[in-house]
Amino acid sequence: GIMWMSSLEAKLKDARDKKPTAERLERLRKEKINRFRNQHKINVQGTDLPDPIATFEQLQREYKIHPKIMENIQAAGFQVPTPIQMQAIPVMLHGRELLASAPTGSGKTLAFCIPLLTHLKQPRNKGFRALIISPTRELASQTHRELVKLAEGTGFRIHMIHKAAEAAKKFGPKSSKKF
Repeated sequence: GIMWMSSLEAKLKDARDKKPTAERLERLRKEKINRFRNQHKINVQGTDLPDPIATFEQLQREYKIHPKIMENIQAAGFQVPTPIQMQAIPVMLHGRELLASAPTGSGKTLAFCIPLLTHLKQPRNKGFRALIISPTRELASQTHRELVKLAEGTGFRIHMIHKAAEAAKKFGPKSSKKF
């Protein structure tokens, strides 16, 4: 025979039939992440990408960022990560390579400095352990200034070298051979 039911009953029956399977939950999670990326105009390419962060507190919880670095982020007045920081920081913390493009003033410097300091973990007396190369002296100065603020109280020594002769004076005549 014919079974009659209202549209409301049909919706309820469909809802009961659709139990949350692992695949369905994963699909819903991916849809949510894609909506978040679209909302913040984050375009990504690649496979197995880490999810973007929505808050700096997530860095503390999920990636165990040094508490002093977190303090310095808050002291600098950063409340919410910018879109480049939302996606680039997790990618770099997962040790992945990254090519990112974002407008001036969008927070790229902080986006690569947080993972850099996190990977170094703690200061060691082993010479230069990270090198940031900048195309202009102005950009190098800006990066240096931001990195000094971010690393304050962690024990990291941040230096800016813009002339080889000055480097020899500052770090000793054997510095060019040593590093």
